[in-house]
Amino acid sequence: MKQNRRRGVALAAAAVAAMTALPMSAAAHTAAGPWREVVVTGAGAGAAARAVESAGGRVLAGLPLAQGVAALLPQDAVLPAEWTVVPQRDLTVADATADADGTATTVRQMLGLPAKGNEGDGVTVAVVDTGIADVPDLAGRVADRVDLTGTGAGDGYGHGTFMAGLIAASGAASGGAYRGVAPAADLVDVKVADADGHTDLITVLRGLQWVSDHRKDVQVMNLSLSSESPLPYQVDPLNQALEALWRQGVTVVVPSGNDGPGVGSVTAPGNDPVLLTTGGLDASGTPGRDDDVVGVWSGRGPTKQGDAKPDLVAAGGHVVSLRSPGSVVDRDNPAARVGDVYFRGSGTSMAAAVTSGAVAATLAVQPKLGPDAIKNLFVATAYPSAGLTAAAGGGAGGLDVPRVLAAAPKWRSSKAQSAYDEDTAAVGRDAKRWAAFTDAVVAGDADAAEKAWNALTPASRDWAARAWAQLDPAARAWAARAWADSGWAARAWAGEDWAARAWAARAWAARAWASDDWAARAWAARAWADADWTARAWAGEDWAARAWAADRWSASSWAWLPRS
Repeated sequence: MKQNRRRGVALAAAAVAAMTALPMSAAAHTAAGPWREVVVTGAGAGAAARAVESAGGRVLAGLPLAQGVAALLPQDAVLPAEWTVVPQRDLTVADATADADGTATTVRQMLGLPAKGNEGDGVTVAVVDTGIADVPDLAGRVADRVDLTGTGAGDGYGHGTFMAGLIAASGAASGGAYRGVAPAADLVDVKVADADGHTDLITVLRGLQWVSDHRKDVQVMNLSLSSESPLPYQVDPLNQALEALWRQGVTVVVPSGNDGPGVGSVTAPGNDPVLLTTGGLDASGTPGRDDDVVGVWSGRGPTKQGDAKPDLVAAGGHVVSLRSPGSVVDRDNPAARVGDVYFRGSGTSMAAAVTSGAVAATLAVQPKLGPDAIKNLFVATAYPSAGLTAAAGGGAGGLDVPRVLAAAPKWRSSKAQSAYDEDTAAVGRDAKRWAAFTDAVVAGDADAAEKAWNALTPASRDWAARAWAQLDPAARAWAARAWADSGWAARAWAGEDWAARAWAARAWAARAWASDDWAARAWAARAWADADWTARAWAGEDWAARAWAADRWSASSWAWLPRS
């Protein structure tokens, strides 16, 4: 049995190594010869640079946010096991559908906002996208621009301008009809995608690093981007960089993707349980909510790791926003134009931008709310509708901006937030003990792992039991198999699930339990953002409560670890 377990770990490491040998996309080539362009993450940018150089590689860019670097490595170079090496890959904006016909209700009508409101004052939203065109409705709203594509200012594709308009358009060219959700907010144009809407992992990470470097001036980031990443969010550099931004106090809003309506169609980075993931609702051309449904294109959960996503849905169907004249989207869809300035479209990109605008409006009312509290507030105040159930892909329901704004001033004093703060403090105090637990698990030392677990304070162990309990049943079942099933390691490692198994064998403990930031935020944020969490967490018959709080975490729990 022990031999099978060791075999599983070895196969997991081999699978991860195989991933690093995948060929680069054509757009990713930056040097001739036997090189591969990669992102190396682990113990920090400085140490990653030294590891790359020791292997004969060359650093392309430091990525402190992702705890690593972008680099060129020789094809046969092998880095020590503590480094995660991920190949360069193509990414695209979460492509939306231009609507040639259909009735469009203004976004502010859909949200129940006053036509002449001026929300978002004093808040800055970074739009990491295809650029923002210089159009009258955004005059004076774009506070800064950075181009990481080398293609110059502007928006040759038309996607970023549309997102910017949903967030902060003044409505000057429409008499206020197509005013954004937070028209008084400032925007930062972080251009990471070209005129075809394409980008790559390293370019996006450089854009996120820019946001991190300027985080004192940026409170919200909209990333309407989709990635078919084969890696679980726990080790994918994009997800990890976004989580790091979240921990730095930037509320990150991402779409669920446009691959719906199938189950499990949520795309990365919308698969990340920490971030605020928005699906798209179709308001059916009316301002009323009773006929709202989840757009057929909207990505639905659960994710491959069993997390319930999206968190909620927002207006994304048949919405009108700004046109980037002469852009690819504009030229290809002339029938979607609304007058000379505006454009009609549908997609979860739009829903994410609407949500980002709502975050800006909320922070203007209560600037002390952090990302976790914002997510909790949005989920807790979402409105129900027969067509917006969790089973239909609606998450907690529809974004209710008036209710959010009414609740925001006193939200920090809520009972849920206070309990969350208590859990955060308890886990943070145990950071060194969690690190000891991690070291033991990674080393395969069952006795030390049990000893480290028992050394945790009761409050910290209680938090772990409750946080585990709130997981989606599919995620609990997967985790139970991974940790408790003696046969899991011997199963086949081929197919689309290999990444999750490789993560479990190689990286889960090191990337999760060792981080006091993760321990304080990622699981706890999910716990307190889930409206049904309390009932599940405290249910007397709950499996997780028995597994974590009773006798599972004893010497027998660690039987799968090889003992010396």
